[in-house]
Amino acid sequence: MKRLLVVCFCLWAIPNTALAQKDIFLSPKFNELSKKHKVLAIVPFKSILDLSSNREENSEEIEGKAVQTGLENYFNQRKKRKKFTVEFQEIKTTNSILKEQKINYDDIGLYSSKDLAKILGVDGIISGSIHLNVLLSQGIEEEVSIGDFLFFDSDFGRIAVKISDGITGKLLWKYDKAITRKGGKNTIEFIDSMMKKASRNFPYDKN
Repeated sequence: MKRLLVVCFCLWAIPNTALAQKDIFLSPKFNELSKKHKVLAIVPFKSILDLSSNREENSEEIEGKAVQTGLENYFNQRKKRKKFTVEFQEIKTTNSILKEQKINYDDIGLYSSKDLAKILGVDGIISGSIHLNVLLSQGIEEEVSIGDFLFFDSDFGRIAVKISDGITGKLLWKYDKAITRKGGKNTIEFIDSMMKKASRNFPYDKN
């Protein structure tokens, strides 16, 4: 039994770099396509839930908008310490315009980044998807069983954040990451932790 635990621990201790795929993409045309960018809008994320228990009504929308709020919170906090080369439209304004245009949460995916940028009056769109097996916005339990660690069952899903050019609709930047207990106990904490790790590669940071 002791030998089995040692083997399992060694497997768990393999460096993340050996197990992880490259999770950040930056378009080779980023500088060319973004040089006139002044304002970006964050739209609600597409949410895919794989829950064992009954979900609440509108759970997908709640989780998708929680990511939108988490990103706005991160950018607002970071602006206090570091400059960005762009501004971020308030999500209150973004969601108000979408509502005025009768674009509800389920319809957002029917519009291209070019369409959304034109409707929202911005230069680029921050969007993405989140796949969850928990309701991250409600918080997750901090207790972690030894089985979770030994058998790599501590993932709660995956998130992909992307930035698209509003004129061409082309993908400029994408960050893809697993959601784990180590990332934070709710959406706000996870987004903050995730974006801090990506900050060295965030293309709109002002050097």
